[in-house]
Amino acid sequence: MNLKSLIPIGRDRNLAGREVHPFLSLQREIDRLFDDFSRGFPSFGRFGSPELMPSMDVTETDKGYLIHADMPGVKKDDINIDIDGNQVTITAEVKRETERKEGDKVLRSERYYGNVYRSFTLPRELDESMSEAKFSDGVLELTLVARLPVAGKKLMVK
Repeated sequence: MNLKSLIPIGRDRNLAGREVHPFLSLQREIDRLFDDFSRGFPSFGRFGSPELMPSMDVTETDKGYLIHADMPGVKKDDINIDIDGNQVTITAEVKRETERKEGDKVLRSERYYGNVYRSFTLPRELDESMSEAKFSDGVLELTLVARLPVAGKKLMVK
């Protein structure tokens, strides 16, 4: 009788069908629970201030990148876009502009007001002079043109 066939340990020394650490699956479930719970809430970023991260679609084109970012409640004049090499940073501020009469009670307030911040790195360097941005109906559209790769220079040996 071969004793190795009775022991539920595989070649990589893990228990077959079980996880080595009994609390690993519990930790994964708790992490998943907190990820699901916090989805859609503002993140706490720089200096502990809450910041909203806009949802984005990034598409690579033959000339560069096309980006659509959802920024509801933001005004065109409050958006700042910084390009540094291949790093893009979008910042804005959603301002609370409500007028309440004396005696009015707020029963529920779920609208977000504060800073919008998103920074990301693209694979290719960008040409900021050729890139452009449009904002319409709460959607920011960036057309970012990538720099052409510079050909290496050959040195002649003298």
